[in-house]
Order: sequence, then structure tokens, then C-alpha cells
Amino acid sequence: MKILIVEDEKVMLDSLAEKFTKEGFETIKAVDGEEGLKKALEFHPDLILLDIMMPKMDGLTMLKKIREDSWGENVKVVILTNAEDNKRIAEGVEYGLTDKFSYLIKTDNTLDSIVEEVKKIL
Repeated sequence: MKILIVEDEKVMLDSLAEKFTKEGFETIKAVDGEEGLKKALEFHPDLILLDIMMPKMDGLTMLKKIREDSWGENVKVVILTNAEDNKRIAEGVEYGLTDKFSYLIKTDNTLDSIVEEVKKIL
């Protein structure tokens, strides 16, 4: 399984990539929404872990653009952020997040729990 991790905090990005790699996933990393969109459309991952607040292009804008692509309209996306903003959650749901585990708060989850949630979705 291939996972694209789009996260602007380098320590978090590297930690997630290392953890998912150890769990047997192929990981692709991107540091902002522009790079994430490019890599998503190029590599067609099975799931995208997506931060909301990032430079160049935020996560929700990236998600909207992915959903415009024929491949991207069905890709599983999990928002992983520190923002606890109900408006942003609602906007993400509008663009087809996967299920009740599709919005995870970074500070409420360990790397292990994030991996477990992703495994449930896949």
C-alpha cells in the first residue's frame, strides 16, 4: 500500500514516514499542498494523510483539486491537523473524507494510533 504524507512540519513528516515504512507501507512525502497535489496525481497513492494548514496551498484547497481528477475523486484522504475547527471539518466532509476516522487531531493521537486508524480505513 502506498501512502502520501503531506505535512509542513519536517519532524512530523519524517516521523510519520518512518513509522509507516516500518509498518510495511510505501511512503511518499510532500512539504506543502502544491507538492502534495503534484505527487498525488503522479503516484496515485492508496491513501493521503493531509495537513490542513500549510504554505503555498492549504490542505483543503489541495483536497478540492484532487477531487476534480478522475483518479482523485475516490482516493481515501485522512486530514491530520492540530486545528480543531468545525467549519474546516465540515468543508473536508463536503469533499469526501473517508469515514469517522478521516479527521485526526495530531495532539490527540500517537504515531501508533494514526497507523492503526489508517489500517482500518485501508
